[in-house]
Amino acid sequence: MSFKIAIIGAGSVGFTKKLFTDLLCVPEFRDIEVALTDISQHNLDMIKAILEKIVEANGFPVKVTADTNRRRALEGAKYIISCVRVGGLEAYADDIRIPLKYGIDQCVGDTICAGGILYGQRNIPVILDFCKDIREVAAPGAKFLNYANPMAMNTWAAIEYGKVDTVGLCHGVQHGAEQIAEILGAKSVSELDYICSGINHQTWFIDLRLNGRKIGKDELVAAFEAHPVFSQQEKLRIDVLKRFGVYSTESNGHLSEYLPWYRKRPEEIARWIDMSDWIHGETGGYLRHSTETRNWFETEFPQFLASAAKPIDPAKRSNEHASHILEALETGRVYRGHFNVKNNGVISNLPADAIIESPGFVDRFGINMVSGITLPEACAATCMASINVQRMSVHAAVSGDIDLLKLAVLHDPLVGAVATPEEVWQMVDEMVVAQARWLPQYADAVPAAKERLAKSSVKTRDWTGAARRNVRSIEELRAEKSALKKAV
Repeated sequence: MSFKIAIIGAGSVGFTKKLFTDLLCVPEFRDIEVALTDISQHNLDMIKAILEKIVEANGFPVKVTADTNRRRALEGAKYIISCVRVGGLEAYADDIRIPLKYGIDQCVGDTICAGGILYGQRNIPVILDFCKDIREVAAPGAKFLNYANPMAMNTWAAIEYGKVDTVGLCHGVQHGAEQIAEILGAKSVSELDYICSGINHQTWFIDLRLNGRKIGKDELVAAFEAHPVFSQQEKLRIDVLKRFGVYSTESNGHLSEYLPWYRKRPEEIARWIDMSDWIHGETGGYLRHSTETRNWFETEFPQFLASAAKPIDPAKRSNEHASHILEALETGRVYRGHFNVKNNGVISNLPADAIIESPGFVDRFGINMVSGITLPEACAATCMASINVQRMSVHAAVSGDIDLLKLAVLHDPLVGAVATPEEVWQMVDEMVVAQARWLPQYADAVPAAKERLAKSSVKTRDWTGAARRNVRSIEELRAEKSALKKAV
């Protein structure tokens, strides 16, 4: 088979390498073209060198191109994959730093909450530019696979306003299933059969079976509490499991910032998080992790390049959805996964316009969702709170309506648990002014926001959060990796 795949934001080097390697695990895909595009020529040069090394080592006739001209890269592409982070780590740092001044402590801040909403404001205009290019220069009927966060907002905008065939992809469901398989003593995750449904990062294991035997709440709670690691790392998720009756797919740290109950008071945060790794609730944990990863890759690039020169092992193909979806669409081999699409009745007790994450099957006829699912009422209520925020956030991002943006942030569960309306209004003004270069739709609103900030009497504080860690140096990272190797 010969067709073109374009990857936007290909400078996300590690993730792009994984997607590319997965694609080459499909025997029929050894003659494809992969077009890389990014705003950073430096990052493009690095990832192109790595992918060409993989191609050379395996002797495949795959064509790899790299171009900072996105429109040129998208010409004739049948599939377009996006993994962009608009504003990079500089804007992301503001997503964490500014809300902390108002008492809002986020672990990740890329889905909802103050940080995720502003992330969406930066991303959505760019996503719509992608969609315009796809409509005009990509292959007819091209499919857009969005990996970028905020997943639901980006996918919502691409479908409702971009008018492009779009599916959102995430790996939270797979990671949750791996945890459950481990605590139940399964030899592999293949022994587990499950249905997850909800919205991205708030998906719920509403039906769970191990080798055909249904697993209930009590057995799952007991298994998690008995596990020597997860019992400490997933305290908040276990508490939600006890109260809701079903397990959330999302990590302890992520889940904590979508709910109004666990991060509302600094003295409470320590009860529910674990500091063994960023993902379990550390203040600004993913920002620290992303910064360290970028620094490490820049320093150790020769090592990454050398490691690319080895044969691909199809047995080590990852569980990221993209390659499996393309394989199913192109070959007809059926693939079952969990996908982000417009609801339209798939989940009976969520709105039709919402972007939901739920089971589906892929074959030559496309992505076919399993419809008629009803969430437990508590799960639906939690999802609804986020959906309402997402809807307002998308419409604000498209219209440039700063008042609607403020209302979206005001209705966010964690923000509402911590901040007053006056604080929210000032915080949004401050974030929009700080990130103005990435928010063209708010250009007319920035001068007035600056004036309000100059006159404001709302007090803020200089706070780094309840559980902040410093970014580690390359030397510290190297010493830690060396210690881990010795321990193994």
